[in-house]
Amino acid sequence: MCSSDLVSSAKTLNLLAVAHNYRQQGKKVLLVKPEVDTRFGRDIIKTRAGLELPADCLVPRVGPFTLPDLTGFVCVLVDEAQFLTNHDIDVLHNCVHEAPKIPVICYGLRTDFRRQLFPASQRLLELADSIEEIKTICHFCLRKAVFNLKLLNGRPTLTGPTIELGAEEKYLPVCAGCYSAQHSN
Repeated sequence: MCSSDLVSSAKTLNLLAVAHNYRQQGKKVLLVKPEVDTRFGRDIIKTRAGLELPADCLVPRVGPFTLPDLTGFVCVLVDEAQFLTNHDIDVLHNCVHEAPKIPVICYGLRTDFRRQLFPASQRLLELADSIEEIKTICHFCLRKAVFNLKLLNGRPTLTGPTIELGAEEKYLPVCAGCYSAQHSN
């Protein structure tokens, strides 16, 4: 299991590329996404660039999550893993370490706009066999972005719900210096 980070870092584009590579070789992959992510449709995994594939499995907002029969699948790819629960992460971890031992690759954010770990991301960090960071640059200064800056009416904010769907109109990737500078204005 591995995890990725930061808004606008092409996480979903990477997920779809991995799915494409497996499928080009005639291998079956299971595409999973949380039901709460409805930005592009309930069961669609879509990039901001417009590429999309249907999700094979939706993780419910509430209630137990179970994977379907994985016979014939060689990999599980999970989009927006930060929206899962600790139990959901444990289910995916068991997929990796119990028969038939299928690799799981999770794509998601590490922290919210307040720089706090998402609970599912914390669980991923605790259990992941490896973690690969997908890098992107700061919206303001072009240094490596490490945080997500949330905007409300075009201004940085630390208020509002932790889970609030949006893209560049609501969140910007920023370096630590620019995050602090934007919140001190």
